[in-house]
Amino acid sequence: MSGKRGNQEGSIYPYRNGFAAYVWVTTPAGERKRKYAYGKTRTEVHEKWLRLHSDAKAGPVATASPTLAEYLAYWLREVVEPGLKPKAAETYDMHVRLYLVPGLGSKRIDKLTVRDVREWVNRLGEACQCCAQGKDARRPEDRRRCCAVGKCCEQTLSRRTVQDARGVLRSALTNAVTEEVLSKNVAALVKVRSARKKQRHPWSVEEARAFLESARRDRDPLYPAYVLILVLGLRRGEILGMGWDAVDLDREIVMIEAQLQRIRRRLVHDETKTEASTAPLPLPGICSAALKLRRTAQDATRKAAGDCWTDSTFVFTTRYGNPIDPRSFNRSFTSRCRRAGVRVIRLHDTRHTCGSLLAALDVHPRIAMQILRHSKIAVTMEIYTHVPSAETRKALKRLGRSLDSAEDPQ
Repeated sequence: MSGKRGNQEGSIYPYRNGFAAYVWVTTPAGERKRKYAYGKTRTEVHEKWLRLHSDAKAGPVATASPTLAEYLAYWLREVVEPGLKPKAAETYDMHVRLYLVPGLGSKRIDKLTVRDVREWVNRLGEACQCCAQGKDARRPEDRRRCCAVGKCCEQTLSRRTVQDARGVLRSALTNAVTEEVLSKNVAALVKVRSARKKQRHPWSVEEARAFLESARRDRDPLYPAYVLILVLGLRRGEILGMGWDAVDLDREIVMIEAQLQRIRRRLVHDETKTEASTAPLPLPGICSAALKLRRTAQDATRKAAGDCWTDSTFVFTTRYGNPIDPRSFNRSFTSRCRRAGVRVIRLHDTRHTCGSLLAALDVHPRIAMQILRHSKIAVTMEIYTHVPSAETRKALKRLGRSLDSAEDPQ
């Protein structure tokens, strides 16, 4: 019985220490090839053989399955990089490199199970990433302080990062299902505990005023950038990617249409994050004054640099005309917070102070509605009901009045 073929089962045969079978299938590339199945008993192989026949009737079947690491490399190269913005593609690549490949990369994509993914998610949330990635071990011996010297720092991932890593795996496997490499997405069947949103505590108008007054008093070259970030609610990349061709000081309008980001160790000047981010914004008086101040300061810097100056259209540049690195801008912002004696917050959190500053500057609600990009004036008016003290209002208006060129920061 063990060596005989069953009725109408000519493709099942003894193989090594068990049995093997094959079915002719159509691959996703449209080719006719044999798909093999193996097992220890004829019954086991027969069941696999029947499933192969069923799969072959349902649609294309892949005859050779790559490892997850191989498929992720293909997916990043052919799907993610051509289809997503550079920053998003870099984020996907980071999750694949740090979390997916080390944890699941060696497994064949067609053998990946729900249990594999669930166990990986659990390990990812519990493992010290300093140990897993060898961060401390890469430091010089005299600077090692935790995992490499036996003192685990317990640097675990946040729930949000674990959720994002699982999301990247799910996206990759969804693409594999679309390309008919897989029949189902096992990552979509694994539940991940959702992350709580962190409570942000942006500056009050008084703190923002103290910050701007400090930058103006110390003639900080980035004072105009801080004004635009706080009053217009612009993102860091939008400020650093702004060109003079987007600024119309006569009409008091600025067009937000580009951003500057550091991606894979180089600066990339690209379009804004979303279509909604690309918009003409009216310039309140304090912003127009700040941009005039910046233009005067940049002209003086250009003359001082002489032949070392690099021509560009950027509004904010280094002393030699090069674009400002986003990380350097962050460091300057943090340093200015400390000098001003205000709480150090994330640069992005300054966007939440924007509406209150517009109210303090007596900017007309309709103009504030455009700047804040609200669809209804009622939403804007809710912000305008929370007005700061008269002293703060006077101080902010004083910053926006005519600026004596003799006091301009260089």
